[in-house]
Amino acid sequence: MSRNRVFAAAMAGIMLTGALAACSSSGGDDGKDGPTTIKLLEFQKARADVVKDLLPEFEQAMAKQGREVKVELVADPLTDEQFKTKITQQLHSGTAPDVIDMGGTNVTGLAGAGYLLKLDDYLDKWDGWDQYYESAKDGARQPDGSFYSIPHEASVQSLFYRKDVLKRLGVDTSQPRTWDELIDRLKQVKDKTGEAPIVIPAGTAWGGGTWAEGFLPIMAGTGSTFYDAKSAKWKLESKGLSATFDLYGKLVKDGLLPVRDLQNPNPWEPTKYKKFPKGTLPVAAQGSWGWKYDWGPEGAAPIKDVRDKVGTWDYPALVPGTKPYSINAGGFGYSVNADSKSADAAVELAKWLSTGKALAEQLAAVGAVAPRKDLSGTGPYKDEPSLLEAERKLKTSILPLRGDGEDQVSQAVQGATAEVLSGKANGDQAAADFAKEAKELLGGNRVAE
Repeated sequence: MSRNRVFAAAMAGIMLTGALAACSSSGGDDGKDGPTTIKLLEFQKARADVVKDLLPEFEQAMAKQGREVKVELVADPLTDEQFKTKITQQLHSGTAPDVIDMGGTNVTGLAGAGYLLKLDDYLDKWDGWDQYYESAKDGARQPDGSFYSIPHEASVQSLFYRKDVLKRLGVDTSQPRTWDELIDRLKQVKDKTGEAPIVIPAGTAWGGGTWAEGFLPIMAGTGSTFYDAKSAKWKLESKGLSATFDLYGKLVKDGLLPVRDLQNPNPWEPTKYKKFPKGTLPVAAQGSWGWKYDWGPEGAAPIKDVRDKVGTWDYPALVPGTKPYSINAGGFGYSVNADSKSADAAVELAKWLSTGKALAEQLAAVGAVAPRKDLSGTGPYKDEPSLLEAERKLKTSILPLRGDGEDQVSQAVQGATAEVLSGKANGDQAAADFAKEAKELLGGNRVAE
């Protein structure tokens, strides 16, 4: 299940501690009108909780530099869609906070609309920028080549599996080199348990997770071009796309996907929150956040001794000439309102929160991977072995190309995989239906011929 859905579930019933409020800082960067006050928006409770305790330390750090800066935390728990709608309205009306913490998929559209401050000059002068992994920088770089956010986390997507269950069943737990090899193992599990053994997000009920956590990670490793950044166009027919839809078709035909669960509302609940923790569904496509938010001690469905019972595989190769890989799934970053009256102070806050102990505490709290090289020895992040292992994979993981029209492509993927789940289409038919719907949704000017 995606972190966004976890946060949404965790926030159910929580009273809003704040609301998106006007950004205008009292006093500018020159401080002539008194202390500089900047506002920081956190729309997910877990992030707001950890950042709240860090802000006084930032204010003290600024005081030591002779700058009187006050930070007001705007904690406004929202789902992803609610946040996207609300922050767009606030930025358009000139009433958004100075600093906004959000996922990279939101940055592209807001930066393109001129709502976010270009950070290139700030980053060029910041020695901390040299510590970032190139993959993290590449993920934050926007289509115009510039940066409009400072990434303060990363994540790695792979296949999580129950080591204890597979060993008990006598099934090989070594890294599968190909999907055919993995499917053979999955059939062994099904023969012994009678249950569908793997969950990969698919269909319409999982929403955007079908695209970002299910389809895209598989497609990205096929070597086929899906989105061309230079032309800003999508290629809707390729060997990789056909192979990916064929894989879904094969998994459904062989009874390896939990079709009924995937068709029901909130499909992550019976799969990732019940069957995977019970061990009756031992393989799940998942991101590194799962160590905390899904199966950690305080997660949605805790697994006792999770590090002993759960392991990860890279995605196996799907087409000839490729090899196993993990996916760099990006993460949240701090962006600055282009209309902030205290842009310099806002950038200082974003940099400070993305450095040292302040960053280590956030990463450990939300179960994220460090996007920079110098955190592995800093507590409490250094005490998270599963996150450190994911960080090592980050260095060689694949960064999928994503661009304008992604929401429309996601919708077409959801519809096509839903047809596979229902038995209305095999892999070839789903690929054709996907290409047709995606072209209609995108418009011809965003589709490569």
